[in-house]
Amino acid sequence: MVFNKEIARFAVGVIGNIISLILFLSPLPTFVRIWKKKSVEQFSPVPYLATFVNCGLWVLYGIPLVHPRSILVVTINGTGLAIFVVYLMLFLLYSERPKRMKIFLIIVGEIIFLASLAILVLTLVQTHKKRSTIVGSICMAGNIFMYASPPAIMKLVMTSKSVEFMPFLLSLFSFLNGVSWTTYALIRLDAFILVFVVTKDIQWRIITE
Repeated sequence: MVFNKEIARFAVGVIGNIISLILFLSPLPTFVRIWKKKSVEQFSPVPYLATFVNCGLWVLYGIPLVHPRSILVVTINGTGLAIFVVYLMLFLLYSERPKRMKIFLIIVGEIIFLASLAILVLTLVQTHKKRSTIVGSICMAGNIFMYASPPAIMKLVMTSKSVEFMPFLLSLFSFLNGVSWTTYALIRLDAFILVFVVTKDIQWRIITE
């Protein structure tokens, strides 16, 4: 049987989508607790704000007008974007007023940034290669911010002697996610996705050791 790279890539991408979905849903117990107690307590919105904008960047990267044949990048990050909208809505709903306003302004800023980037890239840049390079490079910067965000709550984890503020499944499924997306990136070489997965894995190893 002849090895079909596109079929293999699609299959691995579907697996990556499933694992990524589990990863995105892993904070769900945290938000069930927030909903029941009607308070965000000491939970930090930083990782969720970072993931929100990061998913938005990867959706832009994966659309056909920027990086053709990357629909699975769009599906999972679009789903993640929707999930984290719900998470952030709960943060807005159950945060104290000063914190609520700060979160709201950050979200608005992120939306303006994503919309401006999309408009500029799609109107001023004419080739797929250049669009992919620009958006992919910005995704790398977003990746660093997203996976640097957990240390913002590491101090709280250490002082409270409890890991409930940093869900364990985020670490477990991050590793599984890395395996699938590394394979996906290598089948039809995508340097930006590959670098994303490698840096993510390194950063998560650092904060979970």
